[in-house]
This record gives sequence, C-alpha cells and structure tokens, in this order.
Amino acid sequence: MDKSIQIKQIMTAKVVKVELDDKLSLLKEIFENLKFHHILVVDEGELLGIVSDRDLFKALSPNLGSSTENYKDVATLNKRVHQVMSRNPVSLNENATVNDAIALFNTRGVSCIPIVDKDNKPVGIVSWRDVMRNLHAVHVTQAAV
Repeated sequence: MDKSIQIKQIMTAKVVKVELDDKLSLLKEIFENLKFHHILVVDEGELLGIVSDRDLFKALSPNLGSSTENYKDVATLNKRVHQVMSRNPVSLNENATVNDAIALFNTRGVSCIPIVDKDNKPVGIVSWRDVMRNLHAVHVTQAAV
C-alpha cells in the first residue's frame, strides 16, 4: 500500500455525531442499531470529543435490562455525553496521508482517528481496520499481477 495515499481515500465518510448534552440513552441506541464503535461529539459542528462503545459500557449500570434493575440503574441512561467522552481527540486533516494515520496509531494508542476539515468539522473517520483492509486489498491486487 502506498503510504502517501491521502487518508480521505480510505476513510469512512459516514460519521455519527452527537451533541455534548445528548443523553447516554441515545448513544446506547446508536451503538445497538448502527454497529459503530465510535461516535464523534460536536458543538456547532466542531469536533470536541469522541465516545467509544467501551466508554458507554463503563458508564452504564451493569444491571440494566436484568431482573435486578432499579431506578438508579436506569438513571445512568440520563447521564450526558460530555460526562463520558474523551476530550480533544487525536485527529487528522483530510489531506493527511495513510502514513500519518499509521504514525498516530503507533504512537498514540488510539483505535480510530476523526478526520476533520480546516474548520475542525468532522468529514470522516478512519480506524486501524480501515488501514489494514486497504493494505490487504492492495496486497491481494499486487499478488494477482
């Protein structure tokens, strides 16, 4: 794979965004229905944070949906996104290269990187899986030649 390929060529352009004051119940619904692992947090369109499915799992009561569920367990769904999000996420500009993403994955220990425009507004997201999938596709194509 040519590591000078721009990240916008392999990123997922469909990003899911929520606002700071949205409830965790909305996050839970999104994660359950859309099968994403990361949701971007924005304010007036600008990237402020990120929430992973693991962040949500840690924030919710383990008794939700069980026979021992009580009002305190259900109340965890009323927490707000800003209470559980990771602030100031590592991001890349849409003109960054795959090599830039690989460097961040290797040095920052993140599993996804939001891709933003010049105004810090999300235009996509790339995961280490996206890099690996494209690396594999290039390898298979080169092997066939």
